[in-house]
Amino acid sequence: MLRELRNVAYIDNTNLHKGCEAEGFNIDYKRFRVYLKEKLGVNIAYIFIGYVPGNEERYRKFQECGYTLIFKPTLPDGNGRIKGNCDAELVLQAVRDYYESNFEKMIIVSSDGDFGCLVKFLQERSKLELVLSPRGKNKCSSLIKRLSSKITFLPEIRGIIEKNK
Repeated sequence: MLRELRNVAYIDNTNLHKGCEAEGFNIDYKRFRVYLKEKLGVNIAYIFIGYVPGNEERYRKFQECGYTLIFKPTLPDGNGRIKGNCDAELVLQAVRDYYESNFEKMIIVSSDGDFGCLVKFLQERSKLELVLSPRGKNKCSSLIKRLSSKITFLPEIRGIIEKNK
């Protein structure tokens, strides 16, 4: 049975992709979106991602799976690697939604301790449903683990959300 769709998810895409990869599996974004909808009642799932020209097909696929994309402009660093840290955009969107929206609960998808302040903010207001950590128990930020008693470690549900090889 589907849960009522009254929750919203905020996904740090780099952390999700690289975190699952470091845990030995690739995330299937379509299966993950179904999980968010059916198990967690997520109506809107924001993906925060750096915009790289030429990746439009990838972005279109995310949208076809039901994600709402929030882009951050990217710039190459001194070594030519693309940088597009989206942490501030994710926090701003979550706080904006808290003050302006009718969402029941919020889900944060990241293992990054930089989101500790957001986890604390949402918990103090009884709005945090869950943290979904792409990294396992031993690799997730200790700050996140200390602040949130509601954490699901994605490697533990990998069979549900893993891309078939």
